[in-house]
Amino acid sequence: MESYSSQQRIASVEPDEPSETTTFLASERRHTSRSKDRRRMNNLIATTTGNRNVPVGVRIVQRLCIPNVVNRMMWYRVYILVLTFFLYAVYHMSRRPLSVVKNVLHQNCTGLLPPPGTTIDPARNKTWCSWKPFEQDNSQELFAGLDFTYWLAYAVGMFFTGHIAERTNLRNFLSIGMIGAGLWTICFGMAFFWDIHSFSYFVAVQVFGGVFQSTGWPSVVTLVGNWFGKKRLGLIFGIWNSHTSVGNILGALLAGTWVNSQWGYSFIVPGGIICVMGVVSYLFVIVRPEDVGLDPPDHVGDGVTPGAPSIESSEEYGRVNSISSSSSMASKALTDADEDKPISLFRAIRIPGVIEFSLCLFFAKAVSYTFLLWLPRFIQDTSNVQNDVAADLSAIFDAGGIVGGILAGVISDSTGGSATVCGGMFVLAAPSLYLLFLYAGSGIKALIPLLLVSGLLINGPYALITTAVSTDLGTHPSLTGNSKALATVTAIIDGTGSMGAAFGPMAAGLIAAGGWGATFYSLIAAQVVALLCLGRLIYREMKGWIAARRSRRALRAP
Repeated sequence: MESYSSQQRIASVEPDEPSETTTFLASERRHTSRSKDRRRMNNLIATTTGNRNVPVGVRIVQRLCIPNVVNRMMWYRVYILVLTFFLYAVYHMSRRPLSVVKNVLHQNCTGLLPPPGTTIDPARNKTWCSWKPFEQDNSQELFAGLDFTYWLAYAVGMFFTGHIAERTNLRNFLSIGMIGAGLWTICFGMAFFWDIHSFSYFVAVQVFGGVFQSTGWPSVVTLVGNWFGKKRLGLIFGIWNSHTSVGNILGALLAGTWVNSQWGYSFIVPGGIICVMGVVSYLFVIVRPEDVGLDPPDHVGDGVTPGAPSIESSEEYGRVNSISSSSSMASKALTDADEDKPISLFRAIRIPGVIEFSLCLFFAKAVSYTFLLWLPRFIQDTSNVQNDVAADLSAIFDAGGIVGGILAGVISDSTGGSATVCGGMFVLAAPSLYLLFLYAGSGIKALIPLLLVSGLLINGPYALITTAVSTDLGTHPSLTGNSKALATVTAIIDGTGSMGAAFGPMAAGLIAAGGWGATFYSLIAAQVVALLCLGRLIYREMKGWIAARRSRRALRAP
């Protein structure tokens, strides 16, 4: 009895503590769990590193810093988004130099002293320092011809590169395209050091450069589409598509560094950078989630954005939240295709909305690329600033484009009406262009906000159509889950838009010979026509919103 009481007192004083056996077993269980996770991760790494579709660089990254199982998909999505952002930014960076160097290839040499021993033709007294053959009075027409040649080759190449991208290894295709684009950009700059003055040489360089440049867009959009589902694509692509403006800004700044001294480097440096990024693409691009043991994202979508047209009430072109009634008929007509079989151009253009957005992008891109190729020249003519200052000011337009692309994506996500968002920006862009023309010569303080607003309203719709809309249409329900349609749809839409990029700057160069006023009036007219191209889709989106609002009111009614 006394022994029992003593034990009670001891128990009341000493707290319960886990035994050594319990502690050991708990520790062993944790160790076993961690070992299983480690073995599972090692097996996954071994599987993916043994996959021939996983590039060498990714295999090294997987060994060094492979994320845990829980956030692998998010990690890889961010990885692809950042990588493709920089890949396509350098594409645009290598396109920008010519718009900056135009001011040097043909310039007013009045007041400049020629080098000792230089004989000046009296008939060319004002242009003796220009680069032949651009010293002539028809320099505007020659520049317009170079722009047209480049973008026509780009547009024609786009229709073929979309097909090729679907039928070949996308990583190899992108890498070869980037290296080829870089080499031809370097060839243009080498004309300075090789003392080449043949217009035919510049035309040939533009043709081949445009063809290789066309490999970029179908590739990067398909890569991002492979990794992201249809939810919040507007916001995702709005942020991601700022690579266009970032590349333009970098290209303008790099080209402006050497424009007044050795303009050849304005092409050689961006060309060398894109070649290096082509090698990076080969080493680090992962084409699809399945290559690293992940499930593909949902390309069908499940949510209807509040306030957006419903599936039943809308006949919109086929966004996630508003599938057209005509798309159901198209789906029945097209369901005989295999899920992974590349689609034809004819089948792609039958997707509801492809034709409307393609025609709209023709005019939208004509305006955007007219600014890309002629804005430094316009700023110099109206503000009387130096070549490098004109290049820096032109980058402000692209900074506005970054904001415009993100804003368009956010509004599109919240409303579900991409056509209406684009239409609203087209309406506001027309007066902004008119104000830019009127007050461009009023000083830099007035020019900067005008460039920002114009860039926002002009590049916003262009960014939305070429990214989120193209991806929505490329994964349309009528394609019955076809995973290889995105590159073709993207190539059709952006290829048609690139035709506008070919004709727009050429027309601007020809019209600008008679004054900038006529050029700006033509740009305003192009914005109006782009709006009209979307008229039917805007009407259907609004009709869907009205029907959805009435349905909600009916549900709330007692």
